[in-house]
Amino acid sequence: MRSRCLCQICTCGSDYRPYEIVKQPCHVPEEYKPKLGEIDLGTTYKRDFNSYKVQPVAIARPLERQQIEKGKLDTVPTYKDDYRAWDIQKSELYKPEETYHPPTVKFGNSTTFQDDYVPQEIKPRQSFKPSFVVRQSAMPFNGDTSHRLDYVPHQLEFKFARPKEVYKPSNQPFEDLTTHRNDFQGLVGETAKMCKPTFNRVTQNARFEGSTEFRESFQPWEIPPPIVKKVPEYVPPTGTMQLSSTSHLDYVPYQANRVIPIRPVSHRRNGNFPFQGKSTTKEDFPAWERCRPGIIKRHQQIPNPSGKFDGLSIFRSHYVPHELIPTESCKPLNVAVRSSIPFDDVTMYSIEYTPKKQEICPASYPSPPGYIFENVNSQGHKFFQEISTAVKAF
Repeated sequence: MRSRCLCQICTCGSDYRPYEIVKQPCHVPEEYKPKLGEIDLGTTYKRDFNSYKVQPVAIARPLERQQIEKGKLDTVPTYKDDYRAWDIQKSELYKPEETYHPPTVKFGNSTTFQDDYVPQEIKPRQSFKPSFVVRQSAMPFNGDTSHRLDYVPHQLEFKFARPKEVYKPSNQPFEDLTTHRNDFQGLVGETAKMCKPTFNRVTQNARFEGSTEFRESFQPWEIPPPIVKKVPEYVPPTGTMQLSSTSHLDYVPYQANRVIPIRPVSHRRNGNFPFQGKSTTKEDFPAWERCRPGIIKRHQQIPNPSGKFDGLSIFRSHYVPHELIPTESCKPLNVAVRSSIPFDDVTMYSIEYTPKKQEICPASYPSPPGYIFENVNSQGHKFFQEISTAVKAF
């Protein structure tokens, strides 16, 4: 006799079929075991490096000496001191003297274009536009089309009118019980166990030592104070100082005359007289007396219309109305053609369809037929034991 779960007995496939939950192996950390012995703090640098005495580096840059000159600063530039304005005299005018005589004739203000241009009469151009006169044809209008000539009307078959079915409500009440509500009654199962390992905090009663490998290996060195050079005390020489130099002893002064500048001496003009603002151009070219020219108007060639405006356009005057002939419709009449032959409603589905018997799922019963209830597991699944039928011997 084999026991089966209710999910395995179900044949409709609508129930949820759970799978077995396999617990994942958890990694258990190993317990820390400190190593025995002392730690070797020696490094390659500490083993190979040989310390030597370091002397201070001598400064090769000379000391800065500030030269301070005594005396008053001369702020007069060279250009202002040496440059002197020259006395520039007015050059004589080589232009011949011509006395201006104003014209006696009045200025006409006529241009070359006005003198030479002769207005000509504008001739209208010949129009090549076709006339708007409608040409009427004596032949009657041929309204035959290919559709009218080739169209052959066919008689429509009779359309079978299917009677409308009357809706009949059901007398039985609506069953709102679903498969989920029927099969799953909300059985209470065991809660899942937590697989997370317990956290044990490692505590030490010893005091924390603040010393590090760097502090232990590199101890502070004693730096000797810098060597200060002793300056010998200044001892002034005995006796008097000889201030006479070689140039002072060998140089013989002689009297020299002052160099006369070659640049002419500037003579400033006295500006007491008034300024003359009259130039040569103003004297030779005085302003002419001219009058404003009048407006040149052309004579109107097209006379203005006289009388009242008719309001009649070219289209209204030349348009000839024609009588419209309605086009004959070749569309068939929208009339349902009825046929005496009944409608053939046989389809491939109605011919080839084979109805099958609807089977009832054994899991929908409180106790499936052919099974005996055994137990309920921790996840809330029901297990049933199959009843074996006895086989009669012949």
